[in-house]
Amino acid sequence: MHNVNTSTEFNFDDWAKLATEDPDAYENMRREMIQEMLDKTSPKIKYRMQGLQWQIDQIHSISPNPMASRLKISQMMWDSVLAEDGLLDHLQQINDPDSCKLDKPESSATIINIREGLDKEKSSFLRFAGLRSMPL
Repeated sequence: MHNVNTSTEFNFDDWAKLATEDPDAYENMRREMIQEMLDKTSPKIKYRMQGLQWQIDQIHSISPNPMASRLKISQMMWDSVLAEDGLLDHLQQINDPDSCKLDKPESSATIINIREGLDKEKSSFLRFAGLRSMPL
């Protein structure tokens, strides 16, 4: 058994030692700890957090080395901060609510009566088929 504290306290030295001495045990404990955190997450954001973790796991699996993985994950985080409707936009909206970009429709839609069109098509079909008109 490895001596790594899996409670809310994180001891970097213990985890680094485990990663060096037993990478498989490190990976198993890392996954367990992540799952524990996801299990404690509010249902409101849990699905999103699981999706983010899946993205991180995929980056780990396709990266040629840990540094490449960390750089890609770092870029992903910066993208979420700087992207349109990202963290920076939300923080700016707190300071200037008038700058809030709400998607407002540019024009209204035209509403058509589908039943009227169906009635005409049905009548035409029935006349073509030599049948009398029947109610819809």
